[in-house]
Amino acid sequence: MREKLLRWESILVVLCVAVFVWGSTSTPGFAETDNISFLLLDYTEVALIALALLPIILTGEIDLSVASILGFCSALTGVLWDAGMSFETIVPLVIVAGAVLGSLNATLIVKFGLPALAVTIGTLGLYRGLAYIVLGDGAVTGFPDAYRPIATDTIPGTFLPYATLIVIVVGVLAAVVVHYTPVGRSLYAIGLGEQTARFSGIRVQRIKFALYIVSGILCALASLIYTLRYNSARADNANGLELIAVAAVLLGGVSIFGGRGTVIGVGSALLLMAGLRNVLFLNDVTNEIQNVINGLLLIISVLVPVVANLVRKRRQPVAVAAGPPSQETLPDPVGATASHGTPEEDQR
Repeated sequence: MREKLLRWESILVVLCVAVFVWGSTSTPGFAETDNISFLLLDYTEVALIALALLPIILTGEIDLSVASILGFCSALTGVLWDAGMSFETIVPLVIVAGAVLGSLNATLIVKFGLPALAVTIGTLGLYRGLAYIVLGDGAVTGFPDAYRPIATDTIPGTFLPYATLIVIVVGVLAAVVVHYTPVGRSLYAIGLGEQTARFSGIRVQRIKFALYIVSGILCALASLIYTLRYNSARADNANGLELIAVAAVLLGGVSIFGGRGTVIGVGSALLLMAGLRNVLFLNDVTNEIQNVINGLLLIISVLVPVVANLVRKRRQPVAVAAGPPSQETLPDPVGATASHGTPEEDQR
């Protein structure tokens, strides 16, 4: 019971409750349904990008081009709409464009074996530059009113936006795949040891390639919501959003080295960051200070697991000095690794 209470996900839930209680008691209007709807809408695109990054980081890789893919897809949406194309035709074309950009990342990283960090920093600038080439410095507005409610309105009789419902559906699908399927166990196995996973029969390259394509598709979906929500297609849409998404994933307990993390943890981190941002916004805190807070959260999210590992290592010699455990208390190597989704489990 104590271990469950001390899990990072449980701590995040407590922090979420604390932020929402603090906001309700200290900030007028925070607890109103209209504000809660705005709070959820404000983090829709961040949530979709974070869910795209989650499985990639679980494998020990990274994708820093996610916001630039969103920006390019938004620019493409504007150009196609300005050319007179129907929105029903634009949507699948934009989704395909996101998949193509994701597959380019995958080709460079998986097929050519280039470092994911270097590749996605490069494509971060490349895709953003292409967005400016496609659309220029201007903006396209006037998107169809029939589709805008999907990105702006709430479900009748509730405070839940339609866009948040999309995020919930994607989150549930991600949770099922990551935590309850052989593919999900393979993600953890790759993150814990790529060579071991490969020798265990896991198709590492195929899985990684698919992850980057899915990431591109989710970024394209986020671009459509972003464009409709602000009724504006611009090349600089979502500029810098990748850092907030990475901070949410790492704050959610996902190890930057791979092999550890949960969808619930990321969801809790997103709620925590959205609530904190909303409280600061209602108290007229500047964007610069909010960026400082996001940076601190990113540093804390990386620092906490490192400190936790140091504490565990310092405690180990004490346990050894107390004497070797009896045969009955020796840990079961299979049971100890099963929860991590190891390659051995996948083989079974």
